[in-house]
Amino acid sequence: MKTQFLVAFLGAAVLVAGCHSSLDGRKHAGVPFIKDKVEGRYERPVDQVFAAAVQVIKLNGALVNETTIHGTNTVRVAEGKVNQRTVWVRVEAEDPKVSWVVVQTRTPGGGKDIDLAHELEKQIALQLR
Repeated sequence: MKTQFLVAFLGAAVLVAGCHSSLDGRKHAGVPFIKDKVEGRYERPVDQVFAAAVQVIKLNGALVNETTIHGTNTVRVAEGKVNQRTVWVRVEAEDPKVSWVVVQTRTPGGGKDIDLAHELEKQIALQLR
């Protein structure tokens, strides 16, 4: 009986505490399987949208890192801290005229802050006007 209880407890612990992937491809401790991303599409070049994303992060907090991932499409990722949350913004070209933006936010404990992700995505859109 004790062995079954221990196995059940360890199984529950693995499900509750886990890892999540950030937009730059790295793994971080946190609650997996929760919605922590917001997407948007803009008729602007990648460089212009990425500059707006970096500006929004700087206006609301601090920019920590900028990454360029080379592959079939050039992908730009900005990482920052806003209101003690970690924020990632990924920008890539959907086609030559349209850029795709994904904003991901996580709390220090690995939880989500979807409201902050929505707010930052709206501010990126407003920066592009």
